[in-house]
Amino acid sequence: MIKHLIRFALTLFGVSIISFLLLDFVPGDAAELLLSRQPEAFSGDRITALRQELGLDAPLPMRYCKWLARAVVLDFGTSFRSGEPVSQEILHRLPTTLTLAGAAFVFTVFLSLIGGIISAVFHNRLPDRCHRIWTICTVSIPDYWLGLMLMLVFSLKLNWFPVIGGNGFTQFIMPVMTLGLSISAAEGRIFRANILEVLGQDYVLFASAKGLSQTKVFLRHVFRPALLPMISLWGMLLGHLLGGAVIVESVFSLPGLGKLAVDAVSSRDIPMIQGTVLTMTLFFLLASRAMDLLYMLLLPRRRNSVCIEGIT
Repeated sequence: MIKHLIRFALTLFGVSIISFLLLDFVPGDAAELLLSRQPEAFSGDRITALRQELGLDAPLPMRYCKWLARAVVLDFGTSFRSGEPVSQEILHRLPTTLTLAGAAFVFTVFLSLIGGIISAVFHNRLPDRCHRIWTICTVSIPDYWLGLMLMLVFSLKLNWFPVIGGNGFTQFIMPVMTLGLSISAAEGRIFRANILEVLGQDYVLFASAKGLSQTKVFLRHVFRPALLPMISLWGMLLGHLLGGAVIVESVFSLPGLGKLAVDAVSSRDIPMIQGTVLTMTLFFLLASRAMDLLYMLLLPRRRNSVCIEGIT
């Protein structure tokens, strides 16, 4: 347990250092950019004064140490752009991103399981070939282009959903489809391969030879062993969904962490960028660890069930 906590902390520490260094190497001056958006003219003295006010005149190691001391207690500083506490804005935007990622996760898992089962049952037949073509097409399409096409079809042509915004869960339908379609097709192919591998095991062939129906053989002896390797992929899936939210939220103007991060990058809002990056990393690590624990809980059951099924 202690070892995992140390790895957890070191990962967050490494991400914070890398993002801090990258932001410092990006061309441009945050103070000058902020002043350029004001209508009145500004001088070099005003830029210098604003840099001192924002703490940008201090050496990089000192700035990082000050930021890290506050970040340990979840104080990411004050936004350069809005003047509001970064933690407060993140908490305000976090429910939207978690709702989007959670809904996309359920949508992706459901489609991948259904697609994998159908492809495995109809191995090398028409449904399997159609699923293969569908996988190639969806994986090849960028998320931002798919989102724009969904807006064109379902909003402008069919008028089913609003282009931007909406009431309740309707605002998440197209973003969820944008995030989930490509990855669900790819994971469906992986689940198909797992099913076909398990179907070739001796204990499955023995269960079929005993006269059990194909449905009972699949539910009792195939589904759970084939599902187990997918748990690790689902942990990485959550990371993909959090990363994809940056693009999708910008396309659909959803007020989430992804949109907040994009706006922060465009305005060189360093505290906001650091806060959003670290928050997304934190949730990705928590999701991955949860999937690892689930895998460890299910693994002994799988081993015992395989042994029993092989003996009987």
